[in-house]
Amino acid sequence: MGTWIGALTARLRSGAGLGERRVLAYGRILLALEVAIFLFMIAGTHGLIVPTARPTTTDFVSFYAAGSLADSGMPAAAYDQAAHQAAEERATEPGIGYQFFYYPPVLLMLCAALARLPYLVAFVVFEALTLALYLLVARRTLNAASFSAVVPLLAFPSVFWTLGLGQNAFLTAGLFGAALLLVDRRPAASGLLFGMLCYKPHFGLLIPIALAAGRRWRAFAAAALSAAALVLLSTLLFGWEVWRDYLSLAVGSHSTYESGRIDLGGFVSVFGAIRLLGGSAMTAYAAQALVMLGAGLLVGIVWWRDLSLPVRAAALAAAAVAAVPVVLLYDLMLVAIAGAWLIRAGRVHGFLAWEKAGLAGLFVLPLFARDVGGTWHVPLGALAPLAMLALVYARARFEMAPPVAAAPDDAALRALGCQLAPFLPGA
Repeated sequence: MGTWIGALTARLRSGAGLGERRVLAYGRILLALEVAIFLFMIAGTHGLIVPTARPTTTDFVSFYAAGSLADSGMPAAAYDQAAHQAAEERATEPGIGYQFFYYPPVLLMLCAALARLPYLVAFVVFEALTLALYLLVARRTLNAASFSAVVPLLAFPSVFWTLGLGQNAFLTAGLFGAALLLVDRRPAASGLLFGMLCYKPHFGLLIPIALAAGRRWRAFAAAALSAAALVLLSTLLFGWEVWRDYLSLAVGSHSTYESGRIDLGGFVSVFGAIRLLGGSAMTAYAAQALVMLGAGLLVGIVWWRDLSLPVRAAALAAAAVAAVPVVLLYDLMLVAIAGAWLIRAGRVHGFLAWEKAGLAGLFVLPLFARDVGGTWHVPLGALAPLAMLALVYARARFEMAPPVAAAPDDAALRALGCQLAPFLPGA
């Protein structure tokens, strides 16, 4: 028994059995399984298997309804929940559950463009284009020459959470990942992309720390100008009153997440974990603040020390998720970007002990996190960003460790002795 456990531990430590060919094979199997489950769930939620008690919808209806209000000349109504709910029902059908809209007016510009299409067409166009962006960026991050790398990228379970819920996580991961790819080579373009993330400002909390600590001042300035330009443009299009209404609504948005109206089993933050375990909101915020501090410190150190781009990029992408309280399963698309950077580093410099096993575990974790959290109140999802930060920390320590000179072997010593023999006393 001990021998078997020891052998298993050794395989996990070394990552044996997780070579590229096997990973592709596992990815194909997982992708086929997920597609089958996904289609079954679509049929079930639309009453094609058994009748449903009430009509269902996705988070995308929130974006579409806000866009339709903005496109019809009533952008402020997107932050009036009664008017917004009525717009959601007009887009789909009466009786659907209300989907909140807490996004800044910057996103209204994109939503208004989508609302000019029929609802289902807008859904498909948005998800397809943003998924294509994510796949392009993630494949470039991996530096994979073969198109087959798309298979495991598609098989990552949070891809299906994003599609099923109609969320914008592909867009976030695509913009964030593209900015990281360009930050050293084209800092102004990188900053422009970072600034575009102002539609989800909580994921930008650590970006200024990284760029300032890394002395990437051109990227820093471009990000600030990009965000300011988008805010100004949205103000010119919709009026300053829309920003006032947004801020008024956003101030009270915390009650939605504290109350459990959003399924706590879907949270992947320390805040959500503590709330799921029955802790108070104050305790959850205090714990989240400690994680934010630790994540910010890690980002600051790796960027200040100017470690390799894969380590800096992975640290910022993982920390962006770990640092904030309101992150859900689909937001793990950013953790996938961090994982892609670690895989790139491992392929070039070799994988560290437990690194392959850790990445594999994080890959499948979103499959079970919501069910385990909802049924047994075990906050499995919160492990994902924290574990990714731990893997980044190990890789950063590896890079910062002083090089160890290799001891010469016996053959090298004998060769050196033969070369020195004529010069030694008594020769």
